[in-house]
Amino acid sequence: MKIISWNVNGIRAIVKKTFFADLELIDPDITCIQETKANDHQTSEALESLSDKHIYTNSAVRPGYSGTAVISKVSPLAVTKDIGISEHDTEGRVLCLEFEQFFLVNVYVPNSGAELARLDYRQEWDKAFFDYLKNLEKTKPLILCGDLNVAHREIDLARPKANYNKTAGYMQEEIDGMDRLVNSGFNDTFRHFYPDQAERYSWWSFRAAARTRNIGWRIDYFLVSPSLLSKVKDAFIHEEIMGSDHCPVGIILDL
Repeated sequence: MKIISWNVNGIRAIVKKTFFADLELIDPDITCIQETKANDHQTSEALESLSDKHIYTNSAVRPGYSGTAVISKVSPLAVTKDIGISEHDTEGRVLCLEFEQFFLVNVYVPNSGAELARLDYRQEWDKAFFDYLKNLEKTKPLILCGDLNVAHREIDLARPKANYNKTAGYMQEEIDGMDRLVNSGFNDTFRHFYPDQAERYSWWSFRAAARTRNIGWRIDYFLVSPSLLSKVKDAFIHEEIMGSDHCPVGIILDL
């Protein structure tokens, strides 16, 4: 089973590019999408050519903002939206699919903002989301994927010293949230296979030709519960695939 995660920076915009051809090339069994920037109807309409797939959406109350979706060849046992806390459930950030052997949680973690205006909220969200995940994990193991909006270690961004404790995505408070996940047993699949591989990123600013110069950040992840790690056969980043300021990342499972 191949699962990918992709922050598309607007589903209605990316489908006008090479999105469908790129999906055909990657050929995932499940595609987890973040930042649809569309309501449920608009997202379904944008993906209507994929009528042979199961499509699930979770949209923000605010129009044109946030939102997640999943495209799956495989029918899940159940699909749930959000984490069950009203203050965190208005932005369409979480979609959970239950399969026989695992939960697949697709997440678009809140950005702390250019002026760090949401950093306090981000810390609250991280804690609430962590509790949600650990509660799910009591039932069966998890695959967590999506845009976690944090570079975990120095190796995960091109300019760590210039950004540490100055820039959203590399604040210590955000790193602490990622540490909480990893220290509780969730495994960063890409670093499991490629612990020392540098200059592998999943997001680049649109400014200053950052992508051409590979001045990037690895902020898109697949994390898995300990019991699933042996079933993950590889993790990958498709830096060559364009269409968004993020690129697809993924894993291959042998179930």
